Amino acid sequence: MDDLNAMLEPGQMVRHPTQSDWGLGQVQSNIGGKITVMFQHAGKVVLDSRRVALLPVFG
Repeated sequence: MDDLNAMLEPGQMVRHPTQSDWGLGQVQSNIGGKITVMFQHAGKVVLDSRRVALLPVFG
């Protein structure tokens, strides 16, 4: 499967599609299919971009 978060860059805001209780997250890094996000209520989480497509938040 492809990298579902390839377009995300550090500083962008996102939400996890199935973990709404984690709150808003800010992308810290996106390297080699691993994306690190700092979520409001879950802290720093490293995700496999082949398994979850984060939802970009605009505005």
